Amino acid sequence: MIPIRYIEPVYRPPSEARSLILPVTDGCSWNRCTFCEMYTAAQKAFRPRGQAEIAGTIRALAGHDGGRIRRVFLADGDALALSTRRLLAVLAEIREHLPAVRRVSSYCLARNLRRKSVAELGELRDAGLTLAYLGAESGDDEVLRLVNKGEDFASTRDALDRLGAAGITRSVMIINGLGGRTLSARHADASARLISAVQPEYLSTLVLSFPAGQARFRKEFPHWQPLDRDGLLRELERFIAGLDLRRTVFRSDHASNWLALKGTLGADKTRLQGELQRAIADPGSAPLRPDWARGL
Repeated sequence: MIPIRYIEPVYRPPSEARSLILPVTDGCSWNRCTFCEMYTAAQKAFRPRGQAEIAGTIRALAGHDGGRIRRVFLADGDALALSTRRLLAVLAEIREHLPAVRRVSSYCLARNLRRKSVAELGELRDAGLTLAYLGAESGDDEVLRLVNKGEDFASTRDALDRLGAAGITRSVMIINGLGGRTLSARHADASARLISAVQPEYLSTLVLSFPAGQARFRKEFPHWQPLDRDGLLRELERFIAGLDLRRTVFRSDHASNWLALKGTLGADKTRLQGELQRAIADPGSAPLRPDWARGL
C-alpha cells in the first residue's frame, strides 16, 4: 500500500498521469472561481499539510521502490501558496530520498506568485521545481470579473512573466466558452493577446462544463448563454487565429473538447486553423467526439 494520505477527489493535469501525486496542501487557497467545482467539497477546505507529514510521506515512499519515481506533482490546487522556505524543504526531501526524480511540478495561482520574487522562484527552480500549471482561463478583464477569478490581464501576465524570468516552464490553460455568446469574441481576442504576450512553453484549452449544475456560476454571471458546438469551434478558431507565438506546444485534447488538436504554434497554426475550419464547415467529415464521450 502506498503510504500517502489522499483526500478525495484528487486532481492532476492530464500530462501528470504517470507522476507521483504528492499532497503538500489540501484544496485551493482561493476557491472562489464560480466555474470550478474541483475543491468545493467540505473535506477539501484549504489547509497546508504539516512539514513532518510531508517529509514522512517522502521517506516512506523511498522504501516503496522510490528509486523508480521519475516525476512528482505537488498537489492540491496550489502548492505555491506555501512559503518559499517550506517548498525548498519539500524539494530537498525529494532530492535526498527520491533521487531518480527528474521533474517536479505544481498547479499555481497568479495571486500567490505575486508573493514570490523572481529570485525566490529561481531558487525553487534550482531546487527542482521546473514546471508550473497556471489556469489563466481568459485574458478579458470583464470575463474574469464575472467568473470571480480574482485576477485580470495584467496580474496574470505578471505572474507568467515571473515564472518565465525564473526559468520555470509554464503550461497555461484557457477555457473555451467561458464568456458565453455575448463575450465570446472579446474572450477569444483578449486571451490570444495574453498568450502572445507571455509566449508560454505549453498551452491548452478545455470546454466550460458544469457536472454539478450552473447555479453557482449564474449567481455572478446571470446573463451568460452557452455556446453550442459550432460556437465553441468558431471561438477556438478565432483564438488560434489571433495568436502570434514562436514555439508553444498546443493541445486541445482534454475530454471536454469536441475536436482534439495537437501542434506547435506558430509552426502548425495554418494546419490547426484548417482542421477547425473544416470541422465548422462540414462537421460530419471531422473526427469530432460524440457527446457521450465528452466530460471531465
